[in-house]
Amino acid sequence: QVQPVDSGGGLVQAGGSLRLSCAASGRTFSNYVMGWFRQAPGKEREFVARITPSGIPYYADSVKGRFTISRDNAKNTVFLQMNSLKPEDTAVYYCAARAVSRTEYGFWGQGTQVTVSS
Repeated sequence: QVQPVDSGGGLVQAGGSLRLSCAASGRTFSNYVMGWFRQAPGKEREFVARITPSGIPYYADSVKGRFTISRDNAKNTVFLQMNSLKPEDTAVYYCAARAVSRTEYGFWGQGTQVTVSS
């Protein structure tokens, strides 16, 4: 099992950048797909990005070209670099983990608030 703890959110102006971090406890971190999700007020949680154990990324169309997901398996950490932020990126961002063999994410961080002002 892994337990994600996400951090790095904050307030930034439109066009700015933030880097989210997710530190995951557990000795099998390198066996998990790590993902980032977000939930804006009044909206359902949505997928942002994921990265496989070997480092292959995948992005939602809404963030492609602006966000970069990466991981450091030696440090049990996954990152989300967010550039060219827009007000519509405002949300609580959650880190999550799932085993490669599963389709659903079973382990979630507590969330970190990202607010982009116009």
